[in-house]
Amino acid sequence: MTRLLAYTSPARGHLYPVLPILTELQRRGHDTALRTLASQVEHAGALRIDAGAISKRVEEIELDDYRGRSQATRGKRALSTFVTRAKHEAPDLSGAIERHRPDALLIDVNCWGAATAAEASGLPWATYSPYLLPLPSRNAPPFGLGLAPMSGAPGRARNRLLGRLTNPVVDRAVIPAMNELRAEHGLPMLETFSELLLRPPLVLALTAEGFEYPRGDWPANVRLVGPINWDPSHPTPQEASAWLEEMGNPLVLVTCSTERQRDERLVGVALQALPAAGMSVIATTAAHDPRAFEAPPGSRVVRFTSHEPILQRAACVVCHGGMGITQKALAAGVPVVVVPFGRDQLETARRVEFARAGVRLSPRRLTPARLARAVHTAIDRREGAKRVSGTYAAAGGAITAAAAIEALLSTPAAPSILRR
Repeated sequence: MTRLLAYTSPARGHLYPVLPILTELQRRGHDTALRTLASQVEHAGALRIDAGAISKRVEEIELDDYRGRSQATRGKRALSTFVTRAKHEAPDLSGAIERHRPDALLIDVNCWGAATAAEASGLPWATYSPYLLPLPSRNAPPFGLGLAPMSGAPGRARNRLLGRLTNPVVDRAVIPAMNELRAEHGLPMLETFSELLLRPPLVLALTAEGFEYPRGDWPANVRLVGPINWDPSHPTPQEASAWLEEMGNPLVLVTCSTERQRDERLVGVALQALPAAGMSVIATTAAHDPRAFEAPPGSRVVRFTSHEPILQRAACVVCHGGMGITQKALAAGVPVVVVPFGRDQLETARRVEFARAGVRLSPRRLTPARLARAVHTAIDRREGAKRVSGTYAAAGGAITAAAAIEALLSTPAAPSILRR
């Protein structure tokens, strides 16, 4: 029996997609262990995964990009968070390796310190990315600006120019600290941020072309496996069924991010706009207190609930553009209105628009009237959502991911730097 050890950042959106991969590996006869945020260890344990908490020093470092006033400032704060966590992740993963003695490792793409320790361990290792990979491509615009693809010579020229302006900003924010950590582990130095994604023998991208822009230059270590969805039951299915029976059609699911950001206005505007337009709303506030919102008759506001039964009925999803809920909706063939507030959400919103699977609405233009129009337009784009759903299904999800990890397990281990 072989054992895989997975390590995640302290974010539900980065834990939940990995759980079906681990359970699929269990089904194939492998043993699995996991280090993740303390509040979610019980969920993983219920799946018979040997789960424990990541270091408190990692979990206590808050992703506080929502405090930034501009997109650039928020981006720098996020990068600073991941760099600071990295210093504590590396010894945390090293200790977990000593305890579990795994045969291979699976590391969250945001855990740069854990990735450093994984590379130094000499074990076969992979990363997984629940969000769009920020890799340069001749077929796609520079990542982070939310630009639409542009073909031909003008597009290539635009992409080169903007890449020269934006990529060095990220490199300066990340690479010096990461090279210092890599030197401590005896690893070669890096020059660019994108090299971080070229180090693992395997990168599992949890999306598929059809949503992601088609590219002819994916690195050889990247495998697009489609989105992988998992949800704890909040509340019980019986309670959710009772709610849904009370809801009229069309039904709209409205969601906020599980990682705090300033997206609570989305719920307030939706409750003002959509019931008045004859729609029922179920809103999940996640990082925000649901008591701060007043739901009109026929609608409901909760912190969490299972999305699956709602998506079976929903005409549309209105969200912040997190990859989890966006891809979950599209996988169910439900069109999306994305109001991106930061992080990778500009990129997610643009891909929804590019796939004609919904509507992108700027938070600066978020008014009741505009949101109601956007929802009506998105509902008319259900065929686009169904097309994306088909590409997701074809990618294979957890089954494809597990098979790729099994292939990785068959590769010889490199010499261990950590154990010299």
